[in-house]
Amino acid sequence: MTNNNHPAKFAFFYLLSLASLVALALASGAVIFQIINKHFSESSNIYSGRFSPDAIKFAISALVIAAPIYFLSMKRIAKSLFSGELPADSGTRKWLTYFVMFAASLVMLGWLIAVINNFLNGELTAKFALKALTVFIIAGMVFYYYFLDMKRERTEGERDRRMAAIAWTALVFAAACFVSSLFYIESPAATRKRKYDEETLGRFIQIDGAVSSYYQKNKKLPADFAAMEKEFLVSEKDYLPVSGAKIEYQPVSDDGYQLCAEFLASNREEEDYQRRYDYYGKVMVHDAGWQCLDRKVNIGLKDTLLAD
Repeated sequence: MTNNNHPAKFAFFYLLSLASLVALALASGAVIFQIINKHFSESSNIYSGRFSPDAIKFAISALVIAAPIYFLSMKRIAKSLFSGELPADSGTRKWLTYFVMFAASLVMLGWLIAVINNFLNGELTAKFALKALTVFIIAGMVFYYYFLDMKRERTEGERDRRMAAIAWTALVFAAACFVSSLFYIESPAATRKRKYDEETLGRFIQIDGAVSSYYQKNKKLPADFAAMEKEFLVSEKDYLPVSGAKIEYQPVSDDGYQLCAEFLASNREEEDYQRRYDYYGKVMVHDAGWQCLDRKVNIGLKDTLLAD
């Protein structure tokens, strides 16, 4: 059965399967890596070894898109091989299958190099071992599937049970990664609340800067927002977050003050999101509802002014 459109058509399916395979493998691995990071915390707080909800959310997005594309494109290729539309000895099939394996090899090698590099930079041995095992499992499924495929001399009217078993295993593996990942992320509604609150805390940091500037110039705290407005042409409304949260400023001592606002959620249990720090190293922890956070002028700045 000959058709001049077949080489281009099947090149498209193979290249589509390659792109989706890379995304699927990386996304599945990323989910497992983040779950490992979640359960193996490190006191050294190595950045590359932290649990990242944002990373796991991106991996979920990639799984949702890449998995259906990969399995559907491979189903189309398998169907064409079974029907004889794509001959077993087709140059398109051989060249592109080897190209898929080559590209996948580069991705897996780069991935494994990154895992070993993190280990050499101090990552826990248990984390390294589990991540390396993850890479070998994913790489093993990929290469064994395509190795069996290339060994087949006849494909028309024949199915390979081992390849089918690997394909089903990969499908279950991807589904398990997707389902597992859902237990490690917050809902979109909770994310919106958190981002609103983080925006409010960002305004707190801006106010800290304005208060410090005022203190540096006047050697005392501003009495209110109006005092800062006269000095720096900044009004209270300039500090309002997009969420509309009202912010209040209250001096409580010579160098201490409170910033108050309405928060939509508590961040006390949000260790996974690495609580936001201000410029002076003080954690801004809050509960839901109207909260007043204690703040102080930069100690280094205060000491400098006293020395003067």
